[in-house]
Amino acid sequence: MAHEVIERIAELGPQLAGLAEENERLGKLSDQTVGLLRSAGVMRLLQPAKFGGYSVHPRDFAEAVMALARHDGAAGWVAGVVGVHPWEVGQMDPRLAQEIWGENQDTWIASPYMPNGIAEPVEGGYILNGRWPFSSGTDHCDWVFLGALAGDGKGRPAAPVTVLHVVLPRSDYEIIDGSWDVIGLSGTGSKDVVVTDAFIPEYRTVDQEDIKTGTAAERNGATETVHKLPFTTMFPLGITAAVIGICEGALAAHLDLQRDRVAVTGVQVRDDPYALYATGEAAAEIAASRVQLIDGVSRLYDRLDAGETVSVEDRTTIRRNQVRCAWRAVAALDEIFARSGGNVIRRDNPIQRLWRDAHVGLQHMIHVPGATYHADSLAQMGLEVPAPMQALI
Repeated sequence: MAHEVIERIAELGPQLAGLAEENERLGKLSDQTVGLLRSAGVMRLLQPAKFGGYSVHPRDFAEAVMALARHDGAAGWVAGVVGVHPWEVGQMDPRLAQEIWGENQDTWIASPYMPNGIAEPVEGGYILNGRWPFSSGTDHCDWVFLGALAGDGKGRPAAPVTVLHVVLPRSDYEIIDGSWDVIGLSGTGSKDVVVTDAFIPEYRTVDQEDIKTGTAAERNGATETVHKLPFTTMFPLGITAAVIGICEGALAAHLDLQRDRVAVTGVQVRDDPYALYATGEAAAEIAASRVQLIDGVSRLYDRLDAGETVSVEDRTTIRRNQVRCAWRAVAALDEIFARSGGNVIRRDNPIQRLWRDAHVGLQHMIHVPGATYHADSLAQMGLEVPAPMQALI
């Protein structure tokens, strides 16, 4: 059975789809869209139960993101990114969760994780400076996760390099309006954020390796199986789910368009075997992407739930398949876009927006295939995967 949040999203689908064009025009999610997402509870799917969350199986999280993205790529993308942050908070010092959700369990947390800043160690924590692009949904978030390099006390990264995830309240960073001017996923409002001399208590920080390996969860008493999953599995999950959901939405819109369309040749598309063949093949590819993504995280979850360990080979296989899912789905979307007729390029046709959104989603660093495929091939042959390659594995 579908999780209740997924059922709510299905009910809200027509309203969400109707707001997609406005979100693109605004360059961020509208207040009305945000209200619908809050009412559905999608951002609380991975939130700890003691703070009003559902603490669901990651499969349910992925399916909810896909369901949203079918109607509005930007809303699905924001849910896929912002929605995974409660999962990480649940592994950190409990004081942080109390600060974020103690008064409002619907508080959202933005990111990005790229280590663009330097966190200089001081008594009791760090002083952070830096600028980070791509903070999706940031206008509607009251906290932010940022990646930072631990400093050496002189403004330079310390050696050996240590990547930290640090969490700041809205009062400690600036959102740069006008920094998000893009050709797709415009409604995500993925603006730049700037931090100047912000003090971060140590309990609001965590070593990226401790999140990646589950050490942080063990240290802070987060015993649920979902918290044993690697960061490099969970963070890509929501993003790839959004891309697949966008492609599913485009396929649905394509089918609606083709049902009664007459080609310039005077032949109804329903009677064109070449167009129908391409549509059927694309539908199969998009469906395969969904199945492979959910199957991968479910198998890994089951192994951890049974008390088994996760190897480098397990992690590379999950990432290889996750990357391939995204590329397969977008390639299928290209095939149906090419057969949707000249009117598909009109601004009032939702397929063109979904097509642009899908391609921009493919640009995210977690969808770059080179190093991921390379690492997986080495692991499959039983060879050592170099440490730098394991950063995103």
